[in-house]
Amino acid sequence: QVRLVESGGGLAQAGGSLRLSCAASVSGFSINAMGWYRQAPGKQRDLVAMIHSGGSTNYADSVKGRFTISRDNAKSTVHLQMNSLKPEDTAVYYCNFPSRFGDYWGQGTQVTVSS
Repeated sequence: QVRLVESGGGLAQAGGSLRLSCAASVSGFSINAMGWYRQAPGKQRDLVAMIHSGGSTNYADSVKGRFTISRDNAKSTVHLQMNSLKPEDTAVYYCNFPSRFGDYWGQGTQVTVSS
């Protein structure tokens, strides 16, 4: 059983900040990698950031230097700190757990950035 619940989305002005959180409840799996994706209406779902068990991270070029993915000590919650927000960051953001049996997704949280 895998349950991913996102929170922290909302409305921000350009240049502002938001912090997203993903609470993971997992039975029968060891959590290693966790990620954030986003999808705007009519567009594909794209990778935003990933964090691995060893602590390494990777980011989409469009968010490098602005967004930071992190994990708590228990590895049960993953965060996405979003700074210097731009209108093009507007999308539904999804938490992702890539297991050997396929991808698991949260319900998504809306982020809207106004100019």
